[in-house]
Order: sequence, then C-alpha cells, then structure tokens
Amino acid sequence: MSTHHRIDYVELPARDLDNTKQFFRDVFGWGFTDFGPDYTAFEDAGLMGGFFRDSQASRTDRGAALVVLYSRDLDQTQAQVEAAGGRISKAIFSFPGGRRFQFFEPSGNELAVWSDQGMDESADQ
Repeated sequence: MSTHHRIDYVELPARDLDNTKQFFRDVFGWGFTDFGPDYTAFEDAGLMGGFFRDSQASRTDRGAALVVLYSRDLDQTQAQVEAAGGRISKAIFSFPGGRRFQFFEPSGNELAVWSDQGMDESADQ
C-alpha cells in the first residue's frame, strides 16, 4: 500500500507530559521517546504521533478531531482508563457496528475507545 497522502502522524497538546505519558503507558502500553523537555513521541499506538507541551486540550466540544482507539474488551478498558485517572465524558454506548466510550486523559485531551466485541450485550448506560 502506498503511503502517499496517508495520515502519517498525529500530535496532541499536553499540559503535563509526565502524567500523560504515565497514563498512556499504564492503560494502553504505549512507549515514549522524549525530544527535549517539551515534546514526546509515542510508539506502539497503531499510528505514530506525539504530545507537545501546551496549555490547550483537544476536545470535541471545541471542534477538535476525535482520536479513536480499539479494544477487544471495552468494559475492561473503561475500568483501566478510570483507574489510571481518566475521566469518562461519554459512558459506553452502542452504535451501528459496535460500542464505544469517550474520555479525558490527565492533560484534558478527549479520546474514544470502540469495540466490535460484545455487541449482543445490553451496554447502553
């Protein structure tokens, strides 16, 4: 497959790079490489990207794009997000093709997690 005109890298702001890195390490198993005190690149996330130090946050209510991750066990992932300090912005809900939830990570960025597993369960909360 050609890489020409494909999404190649995503960057998100982070007020607290250390907390953000720890959150994504703990919940999703991502790795990080720091490039100075104000930037860290993430690995093992399915798409390469990074976090840059900034007071802003990426949120859908402000018109930002939503980064959506995949999970084989949505309920477990939501519990891990909450245990690591994430705040749920939309609890698990069903949509055609699956279920998902949205959350704020420690720096305030909003992301989502979806799954096509367990669709026969009544997961609307």
